[in-house]
Amino acid sequence: MKANRFLLLGAIVALLGGCSLAPEYRRPEAPVPSEWPAGAAYSEAASADAPPAAELPWREFIADERLQQVIETALNSNRDMRLAALNVERARALYRVQRNELLPSVEAVGSGIKERTPADISSSGHATTREQYRVDFGVSSWEIDFFGRIRSLGDRALEEYMATDQARRSTQILLISEAARAWFTLAADSENLKLSRSTLEAQQASYDLIQKRYEVGISSELDLRQAQTQVETARRNVAVYTQLTAQDQNALNLVAGTPLPPELLPADLSGVQPPREISSGLSSEALLVRPDVLAAEHRLKAAHANIGAARAALFPRIALTTAIGTASADLSGLFNSGQETWSFAPRIAVPIFDARTWAAYDVTKVEREISVAQYEKAIQTAFREVADALAQRGAVGEQLAAQESLVEATAAAYRLSDARYNNGIDSYLSVLDAQRSLFRARQTLTDLRMIRLANRVTLYKVLGGGAPADSGEK
Repeated sequence: MKANRFLLLGAIVALLGGCSLAPEYRRPEAPVPSEWPAGAAYSEAASADAPPAAELPWREFIADERLQQVIETALNSNRDMRLAALNVERARALYRVQRNELLPSVEAVGSGIKERTPADISSSGHATTREQYRVDFGVSSWEIDFFGRIRSLGDRALEEYMATDQARRSTQILLISEAARAWFTLAADSENLKLSRSTLEAQQASYDLIQKRYEVGISSELDLRQAQTQVETARRNVAVYTQLTAQDQNALNLVAGTPLPPELLPADLSGVQPPREISSGLSSEALLVRPDVLAAEHRLKAAHANIGAARAALFPRIALTTAIGTASADLSGLFNSGQETWSFAPRIAVPIFDARTWAAYDVTKVEREISVAQYEKAIQTAFREVADALAQRGAVGEQLAAQESLVEATAAAYRLSDARYNNGIDSYLSVLDAQRSLFRARQTLTDLRMIRLANRVTLYKVLGGGAPADSGEK
């Protein structure tokens, strides 16, 4: 008897090594050029020793220690990040549930019955009392995965779990980018607030001087009113940037998931340490390690596995119910020698006609084509985002150099206009125009400096910064 049981177990294990009907997976060709765009807009390139974004952890990319603490706080407290992590935990648990379908469900069952049969319905003509006690240890309806249906469903659950994990990584990179951008925006608006306040002080001093000159008849009322317009404009700018800095701080607190202490907030752009320079590489194959692209590929693999499960549903299903135990009419003799029981009940279900299974198979094939289109779309979107970031990097450097020269020129023009007015050579209108031009030029310079910082963060994000190159294989 024991030898037969071992033979039976060996046969079951052999059956478990059945075939898989899932189609062979081949990665679709990327529907984008193999190299990044070239031209005048992409003239600025990273230095030769700049590392690729995918190989650079975010703590090495972000150089400013205050910003590092802000990002660390966001990764620990942001609710979107928390939801993404919980989704990964749920997907992993669902995968374990599906994977364990391959294993038999083994259970021990104890039962007892005691019943009395009246004499008028008893076969012996006498009232009888019957007792029966059983203890069974066995497997209930275990499907032997000969055609790979359960394994294909497990593969699908695994790929969906991995896609969810890549979605978490994508959320993390996006959160790092949003935290850095919000922090740089606050720094830029704080610097513009400082500029507006200093401009207000200068305009107020000019107004006070012109008012004294007007009182003694040296300046006209037109000069006085023109100076007053500059004061009121500067006061309005102070109010605007006061509002913007408050809103920027609120946005940063939302990204961080908790109010940030004042010592982590930037006072202006001059004290900000820029992120590390990164390289985009020469080939667009770098896009294949972006978390969102990897997630789309895992969903495509899940669609392939689902086809295998749908194909296997068209073939017979083999299930096994077996038990071994002991039974007795007396509870005290339940475990005595010779009371052993066993049962072995294999079952095979052969599909004859079920139109739903063929329709479900067609659905899985269409879902695969949908997943292919979504994967290709993800690569195209990624290529466009990187190309846009590279174009901005190539142009912002030249814009910044030109704007710095413009600020110097407008500052010199303001000094000359002010001197000509004080010497009575020119009207106050020229001073007014020079002041406006200088304020706008300094504003634009601050904005361009912020754009350059944000561009590095954007490039890090769109190149899949911090994502290990072998995450797709894992």
